[in-house]
Amino acid sequence: MMMEFQNLQDAERLALAVVNTIHDPLLVLDSKFCVLAASRSFYETFHVVPEHTIGRFLFSLGNGQWDIPALRQLLETIIPAQTAMDGFEVEAVFPSRGHRIMVLNARQVVFEDKANAMILLAFADVTVGRAIQREKDALLRRTEELLLQKEILLQEMQHRVANSLQIIASILLLKARIVTSEETRRDLHDAHQRLMSVAEVQRHLHVTHGIDQILVGSYLSTLCDSLGASMIRDAQPIDITTIGDAGQIGSDQAVSLGLIVTELVINAIKYAFPVFQADAQVLVNYTSSGADWSLIVADNGIGKKGDPATRAGGGLGTAIVQALAKQLGARIDISNNVTGTGISITYTGITSTVGPA
Repeated sequence: MMMEFQNLQDAERLALAVVNTIHDPLLVLDSKFCVLAASRSFYETFHVVPEHTIGRFLFSLGNGQWDIPALRQLLETIIPAQTAMDGFEVEAVFPSRGHRIMVLNARQVVFEDKANAMILLAFADVTVGRAIQREKDALLRRTEELLLQKEILLQEMQHRVANSLQIIASILLLKARIVTSEETRRDLHDAHQRLMSVAEVQRHLHVTHGIDQILVGSYLSTLCDSLGASMIRDAQPIDITTIGDAGQIGSDQAVSLGLIVTELVINAIKYAFPVFQADAQVLVNYTSSGADWSLIVADNGIGKKGDPATRAGGGLGTAIVQALAKQLGARIDISNNVTGTGISITYTGITSTVGPA
């Protein structure tokens, strides 16, 4: 329901009260862009007084900061045609305020007789907001630069690690060729093989660099394919089968898991088939349920007919696997019988121990 006023003065007083209540600066202009009224916030924001504002031409206010050709064109042409202007940005130096960024919005008010028209011109100071946004943008750019630097440094570190591992491996092989002790030669070859297993894990995780969660099935499959290609000889073909579900683990856990699989697969290839066996097979099976998971590495080799200590990975191999399993909080169980050897690593979210052999 529209309010009815007894006289024009009452309506003017209400309009002026509304104008002065508005937080953002506001001007009321006539059709010639002369100031008819100004809000209290306009005087406070731009540090001007009514006698230097009322009746003055908009484009001559202050030091002429509003005398902008684009703004003049909008007010003189677009406002009469469209009755509104939104989001016009002015960046200028204002007396007593310094450099500010203002966003202007305008509305044309046409009265019933259409003889006179007014324009309401509102000002929003967005200087602080724009400064904050610039700071955010600069921080984002800096963050992106730091991430890029981190990426480059990590790639360089991985490259150096790979080169260092290769140099050490070459030195071990060189030493193995010149020593006279068979036992020392065997130890050097074992050290070389374990070093290469570390290199394999490092190389395969490098291709998933930057990904926090690793898809275990494909990761172990790629790893075992590489191990088989480098270690299996034509004299004793061995089928390495990898089965893995869609489970994922963190990249830090993947390192330990990959080293465990590498150690167990290498030992199966080296010790499970001392004599030719046509159906020689090593099975790597990974299953998961929520946060719990189970890894089984089994072969159909000599089993109990071999040395259990050697078949379980030998003294050093057992220590490596146990240390890595402990790091993961997982349990080890060894099954050694006439049909082969199976070693399971199980994580259930509960502190685990090494099970019986």
